Amino acid sequence: MSNITAAMVKELREKSGAGMMDCKKALAETNGDMEAAIDWLRAKGIAKADKKSGRTAAEGLIGVATAGHKAVLVEVNSETDFVARNDAFQDIVRGIAEVALDTDGTVEAISAATYPATGKSVADSVKDAIATIGENMALRRSAMLEVEHGVVATYIHNAAGEGIGKLGVLVALKSVGDKAVLSSIGRQVAMHVAATAPLAVRAEDVDQAAADRERAIFIEQARESGKPEAIIEKMVEGRMRKFFEEVALLSQAFVINPDLTVAAALKEAEKEAGAAIEVTGIARLLLGEGVEKEESDFAAEVAAAAKG
Repeated sequence: MSNITAAMVKELREKSGAGMMDCKKALAETNGDMEAAIDWLRAKGIAKADKKSGRTAAEGLIGVATAGHKAVLVEVNSETDFVARNDAFQDIVRGIAEVALDTDGTVEAISAATYPATGKSVADSVKDAIATIGENMALRRSAMLEVEHGVVATYIHNAAGEGIGKLGVLVALKSVGDKAVLSSIGRQVAMHVAATAPLAVRAEDVDQAAADRERAIFIEQARESGKPEAIIEKMVEGRMRKFFEEVALLSQAFVINPDLTVAAALKEAEKEAGAAIEVTGIARLLLGEGVEKEESDFAAEVAAAAKG
């Protein structure tokens, strides 16, 4: 068995929201595997599914740019929110997003592309900006969507300025319908995606590994009831149907009008647009998602500075 340290227990407690003793037991039961321990806690009904993914600590900005039937999101991180409010940094984020439109949308391609303001690559331009601004920064993630006919709607939440903010969303709508209608319903769906963070457009598009993980947890939870396997299987299938309804965009209750699903809202929009509307893709970048920022002990820093 792995040695379960106090630091491990503390980390699991922060990620899961469970009590210290429960966290210690979970780590012991899973031989110190943090992910498995979270699943163990969830199976016991002690931790929620989204707790560990909700901690977003990195600073910086999400930038968005559009051109024709294409749109892109980029995440550029900085060390502090103070720098994220700096005009020079904000201009860099906007500039990188614009450059990204002429690439395949991957971080590698964007980094290698020429940044017009400097004539150098984006990667080298960021390095120069680090020296000028005096703080580390990096292009961390990107996403691009494109349609041949239709629109790619965009939405920036917690906007810090034109085309930049803390959360960015793209929604690709394939349609030959009225562009104004498509843009309107597209923006509403993008706002919905910002609020609900669906895992996929349709149930069948949900990552199989994610679905298998949920099924395993539901099976464990159902077995706690002591019911026969045949009953357990029906319970699990019911919970999986609900899971897919909750995480697939089209089956979710539309936040703009909860009486409709997103699919139903799009059907209503088709009447006004004069043509069928198909969601071909979604992208959602939340600043710092999946990044843990080290917490500093300010008192200790002051004491260390005082010692010279």
